[in-house]
Amino acid sequence: MTATLLLVHGAWHGSWCWGPLREALGDVPVVTVDLPSVGTDPGALGGLYEDAEAVQAAVAGVDGPVVVLGHSYGGAVVTQAVTADSGVAHLVYLCAFQLDEGESLLGTVGGAAPPWWDVQEAHIGVRTPEDVFYNGVPADLTTQSVERIGLQSLTSVQQPLTNAAWRAVPSTYVVCEQDQAIPPFAQEAMAQRAGKVLRLPAGHSPFLSHPAELAGLLRPILDRAG
Repeated sequence: MTATLLLVHGAWHGSWCWGPLREALGDVPVVTVDLPSVGTDPGALGGLYEDAEAVQAAVAGVDGPVVVLGHSYGGAVVTQAVTADSGVAHLVYLCAFQLDEGESLLGTVGGAAPPWWDVQEAHIGVRTPEDVFYNGVPADLTTQSVERIGLQSLTSVQQPLTNAAWRAVPSTYVVCEQDQAIPPFAQEAMAQRAGKVLRLPAGHSPFLSHPAELAGLLRPILDRAG
């Protein structure tokens, strides 16, 4: 039996980004969630805690063992959402923010927005997504992805975590060695909190650039969890 894989996207994205990975995983049961912190209306965006509630609801809807994967900002979300009694067998941090209680994403990057963030009163846009997110991704898929990028809630990166799931649930960190959004050295530092560390020679979106390779890393985790 293979565990169900729950995929939690990062900032500015949605469940649309998982298509190539889902195809590469074949018959693996996959569930996705769209986070309330991403959207087109700045006034309607949720924060980290609303995102965590969405993940908790998705986990509760899965029968049997589940592995939860958080990508980028999604790592903070799953860390906030998952508890020891949630039924989650394993956590996967995919070039993600594996934070501790009291930490926020903005605080982790030094309290100042990176230059490619377009910070507004209530939301954040992104500059040069082609370079930051999609290095190594086929050109047509990059174009399609850029067109689907949403706005990210400013609150979501400011709110501190009140839970650290990786302290209660086994975890694996996947370092993406060519990432232009979260430098590999920063990933390596956060990966020290994980029980196991794997690596991919990929940019920030390996589910688009290296779906088969990523699926190959995930299958053994899912098989063990099942």
